[in-house]
Amino acid sequence: MSAPQAIVVGCSAGGLTALEVLFAGLDPALPQAIAVCCHTGSSTVDLLCELLAEHASLPVTEAREREPLQGGVIHVAPSGYHLLVEADHRFSLSVDARVSFARPSIDVLFDTAAEAYRDALIGIVLTGANRDGAEGLSQIRRHGGLAIVQDPAEAESTAMPRAALDLAGADHCLPLAAIAPLINRLCLP
Repeated sequence: MSAPQAIVVGCSAGGLTALEVLFAGLDPALPQAIAVCCHTGSSTVDLLCELLAEHASLPVTEAREREPLQGGVIHVAPSGYHLLVEADHRFSLSVDARVSFARPSIDVLFDTAAEAYRDALIGIVLTGANRDGAEGLSQIRRHGGLAIVQDPAEAESTAMPRAALDLAGADHCLPLAAIAPLINRLCLP
């Protein structure tokens, strides 16, 4: 794996609490861009961004069409759109069909980020109640990126991390509280 340039995170049921814990533990000097896909069921992610910003050590913003992934910023996938990462490391949005019953889909974000960042990408699958993210994490590993999965035994909803482990495996399967310290060790000089 090359030095990480970007981090993608996916979660569903129980995701808000998991993201708050993860983002609170990240070093504020983290230089990597972070993109997050969280199934919320709401029509906007304004409240999600607000709640995450209260805990995060980095700025939190909604990802926008053609916006570049910015280092040291947490970009949240907007409701109702798939969030894609283009080869030029800019976001694009799509209203294509749902994937794994979801739009935004974690698999779509992970697949496109894996193509764009290849072996300089870290993928993280957290708590969730479906299989979204498993195929995408598999793509990240195929491209030489690093896969981190929350230990299903302590996830609020075990289906998503179990599916990721079953299909993609993981370089690290950790309790939630151990993921941010690992990211800080991997990403800071």
